[in-house]
Amino acid sequence: MPEQVKKRLEEEIKQLEYELTTELPAEIKKAVALGDLSENAEYHMAKQRQVFVNARLGQLKKRMGELAMVNLVNIPHDKVGFGATVTVFDTSKDEEIRYKLVTSEESDVSQGLISTTSPIGRALLGKQVGDVATVITPNGKRELEVLKLVTIHDVTE
Repeated sequence: MPEQVKKRLEEEIKQLEYELTTELPAEIKKAVALGDLSENAEYHMAKQRQVFVNARLGQLKKRMGELAMVNLVNIPHDKVGFGATVTVFDTSKDEEIRYKLVTSEESDVSQGLISTTSPIGRALLGKQVGDVATVITPNGKRELEVLKLVTIHDVTE
């Protein structure tokens, strides 16, 4: 797993855990001291935030577990996979485009970093040089011919 993604997730988890165990209980206690809870906006907002923080913590911890299970051995050496940099020819735009397949946390289309779970990323997964990937987008069907492939293994060697 890319270390910067892991670090960013760990920081968010740490911050949310602090909020859940320290800040929110103090807010709830302060709101309870104001009296009638049925019409106490501060109390209801703090409780809603508590539910949100709990849900977000669950999502982040699940994602950390998923990312920890990424195994480089399972990533193909000769096909598009996680970490690969792919140069494609987009027939609908009549241009060459370079993409790098990354995790959803790292994706930034303007930088050419696309998630393996995005429509383009999913279409390119498993393709080799010379293969054509068909992608259905809101603007219509696009065909991307794989011209060049550099896998994560090529970069680390």
